[in-house]
Amino acid sequence: MEADEFRRYGKQMVDFIADYISSIRERRVLPDVYPGYIRDLIPDHAPVEGESWEEVFKDIERVIMPGMTHWHSPHFHAFYPAANSFPAICADMLSGGLGCIGFTWASSPACTELEMMMLDWLGKMLHLPKEFLFGSKGPGGGVIQGTASEATLVALLSARNKVISASKRNSKDDVPMEKLICYASDQAHSSVEKAAMLGGLKFRSLPVDDALSLRGEVLRAAILEDRAKGKIPFLVVGTLGTTNSCAFDNIKELGEVCSEENLWFHIDAAYAGSAFICSEFRHLLDGVENADSFSMNPHKWLLVNFDCSTMWIKNRHDVVEAFSVNPLYLKHDKEGQIPDYRHWQIPLGRRFRSLKLWFVFRMFGVKRLQAYIRKHVDLAHEFEEQVKKDERFEVVFPVTLGLVCFRVKGSDALNGEVLRHINERGRITLTPTRFKEMYVIRFAVCSKDTEREDISYAWQEICYATSHVLAAGNL
Repeated sequence: MEADEFRRYGKQMVDFIADYISSIRERRVLPDVYPGYIRDLIPDHAPVEGESWEEVFKDIERVIMPGMTHWHSPHFHAFYPAANSFPAICADMLSGGLGCIGFTWASSPACTELEMMMLDWLGKMLHLPKEFLFGSKGPGGGVIQGTASEATLVALLSARNKVISASKRNSKDDVPMEKLICYASDQAHSSVEKAAMLGGLKFRSLPVDDALSLRGEVLRAAILEDRAKGKIPFLVVGTLGTTNSCAFDNIKELGEVCSEENLWFHIDAAYAGSAFICSEFRHLLDGVENADSFSMNPHKWLLVNFDCSTMWIKNRHDVVEAFSVNPLYLKHDKEGQIPDYRHWQIPLGRRFRSLKLWFVFRMFGVKRLQAYIRKHVDLAHEFEEQVKKDERFEVVFPVTLGLVCFRVKGSDALNGEVLRHINERGRITLTPTRFKEMYVIRFAVCSKDTEREDISYAWQEICYATSHVLAAGNL
């Protein structure tokens, strides 16, 4: 494909994407295919001679679309939002076209410097303490990771290295790795436990209160108990907006305990973090001043498509010390004057992801982004009211942002069958969780194009499935 062909075929692809997103409501949100379906649609070997663009293009609809879960459909209410917008897609096109691998400042100065500026822009939108911003001229700053899971692993490995380095400086003895232990609530994302597993460290899940919040006294008791057993506590991960129910740990109390006990405190606000650009939700982030690192995902709820997980670190030297490997072929004459992001992450290479933030922030502006968040919250409350009006159902957890946890009054088996029936029909999709040992159904407002009629449509589907299951009378 040469440049002239790219102009023609690229326009065709842009038209396809625009048409797909504009008409996505018309597609069944869940695919109706069997495992291994693609093997029956394409050859089992690559072609010896290249095929034409026309042959490739027509197979998008034939091969790919039947197996797509349409995450951006207004009928998708599972998990959490997967953000998207046309400005972000344009930025991804530019990033792909430029093709830079921005592991050092010298490898692409624009890639590094725009990322630094965008993390400061977003940090100011969130009213983060100045210690987390490059503009403060201190040791803090922000970086784009691939996912919140990566950010948690980076925080864990940095905290581990900090403890080990301090021990060597003080006693010159190695810290026994098997004694290190980290903490999070039993509502925290599985990625916290996975990070500990990847780091070869012990993880302890701590119980939450009736509001599903991890409190300071529970953390303090666990630290004292583990120290008495000869273990070395080193990291706490607090969650703002849990995956299960959008619950919030008490980060004020957790941060105070971490400061007193000299533990690294990382805050994961993957979904909820975007809401903190709205003044009415910013209080949920109070206590971040005691954190060593903080992360949230613009690619969940801020109209920036995947992947773009932003992470701020109060002292970047703690991360650089843990991740710095500096062979001659990566050195350059401006080292030390400006960050080299390869020292802030697990991989070496990195894409020009800050372009997505730049395009979205400039074209939407803070006010339109705030309005978008507020609209989703309002739609969630509309759905909540529908649930409350029907005596067959109950809302089981307070609705704070864009997630409603509800259930049919009855057994777990009944609720599981209702959800199975909903998802089998494929017109909307929902996911389950557990709340105080009860099987609960999650309804999340996800698509940027969700409107009130989509909420009504989803409620009709839920009522239809519930009536069908109750009429069967087997549960």
